[in-house]
Amino acid sequence: MKYKTLKSIDLPPASWEQPLPRNKIPLALKWAGTVFLAVLIPVYLRVYGPTNFLWFCDAALLLTVAGMWLESPLLISMCAVGILLPQCLWLADFGGNLLGLRLLGLTSYMFEPRLSLFTRGLSLFHGWLPLLLVWLLSRLGYDKRGLWAWTGLAAALVLACYFFAPASGVHPANPDIPVNINYVYGFSEDRPQAWVSQNLYVMLWPGMLWLAVYLPTHLALRKLFTPERRA
Repeated sequence: MKYKTLKSIDLPPASWEQPLPRNKIPLALKWAGTVFLAVLIPVYLRVYGPTNFLWFCDAALLLTVAGMWLESPLLISMCAVGILLPQCLWLADFGGNLLGLRLLGLTSYMFEPRLSLFTRGLSLFHGWLPLLLVWLLSRLGYDKRGLWAWTGLAAALVLACYFFAPASGVHPANPDIPVNINYVYGFSEDRPQAWVSQNLYVMLWPGMLWLAVYLPTHLALRKLFTPERRA
């Protein structure tokens, strides 16, 4: 009887010979995002109340930190689809205010004296978050499912704002409690829109955002970033 020698037996490579996967997101950045949230969340809850986290940008911040830990192209992509364009408008409005020009009124609260500089400083995440998302996309790639994932989340947030957050024209006892979150009552904080019935507006608003913001951003990101590769 002939026996195979050890050399003639095809053995899989030893596990220690396999290259270990390298983390695409530095651990220090993940911890920095986590520490920032640990500071921001209690401050925002105290100053603005829990409904403030219904804003698209605040929801995207939370998901971005989760996406960094999970190194999830889907989470990062959906946040990018949802807020890159709006945050560019925030930056333009903030820059205009610094120069003494009132453009859109998106960042008026950043110059509200009754808010501490520390609280207002935390809101500067609106400026660096889009840059971070672009960098994360360069590391993880763009997942085209992000368009539909964010569309579903945005629709849910719009409904939550409509049913649970103060409407335009409402004056809460705490003046810092946000009203008309995500503009579900139009573009004025003083009065709801009067173009169509409010119920119809709420149903149409996610579709308008999809056409004007989410779809163009999705098409641009799909061209600019390589899709992630699934194992």
